[in-house]
Amino acid sequence: MALGPHPTSRGAWREQLRIIIFEADTRAGKVFDVALLVAIVLSVVAVMLDSVASIRSARGAALRSAEWVFTLLFTVEYALRLLSVPRAGSYARSFFGIVDLLAIIPTYLSVVFPGAQSLLVIRALRLLRIFRVFKLGRFLGEANLLNLALRSSRHKVVVFLGTVLVLVTILGAAMYLIEGEQGGFTSIPVSVYWAIVTMTTVGYGDIAPQTILGQALASLVMILGYSIIAVPTGILTAELVDAAYHGRGERPLTTRTCPHCMSEGHEQRAQYCKDCGAALDSTPAT
Repeated sequence: MALGPHPTSRGAWREQLRIIIFEADTRAGKVFDVALLVAIVLSVVAVMLDSVASIRSARGAALRSAEWVFTLLFTVEYALRLLSVPRAGSYARSFFGIVDLLAIIPTYLSVVFPGAQSLLVIRALRLLRIFRVFKLGRFLGEANLLNLALRSSRHKVVVFLGTVLVLVTILGAAMYLIEGEQGGFTSIPVSVYWAIVTMTTVGYGDIAPQTILGQALASLVMILGYSIIAVPTGILTAELVDAAYHGRGERPLTTRTCPHCMSEGHEQRAQYCKDCGAALDSTPAT
């Protein structure tokens, strides 16, 4: 008589590992994520301390050793994430998949390019998991709302940025024509740089017009900058209001992760992925 698959089979083992690593609705999953968050904080602190000359001279060797220990741990963790999911490519291409990879690369690059380990502070992005680990449902809902608003407004923002790029190019060329090289505007790209700095109200002051006509144009650019700086804010605000009005992003969410597309934030009783439609695991959220 043929026997069914044993619960300790490779497939079941990988599924259990996936639940522990990617979800925080079980005790093991929460312990894993809390330990991961602590390790991330300690690794970022170590990188920051290593940048202080006095501390580096006194404890440089210990900090570098700690950096390698954390990197090896995160490398093993990344490998386990790839191993536990049915579609490793989906995870590798996801936001957190890319961040997890970038969190370990700088240490290895530092062997060839000294100082590259300073980029390890990108590990701080991994702390965004804190909202899902501690089941801060309200924050998950708000994050989902913001994500919906950003996705809905992306086309408007792209059009706005394209318009601004055309505008600063024209204004930069005009200032180059007015001031010329003798006024410090040595080329159109340099003049475009000035237009960007001026329109964004940063105003470094490294380049400034000297003629009356140039100063008049600069004044126009400054006023124009104040006029358009609120446009992207208004676009995003309108989308946020629309999403909130229709009640989107306010569903009670869990940390359940789709094993196929790695989409997160499913409702507690959901049986299928909200993005790809694949069946979710049957492990109940606690």
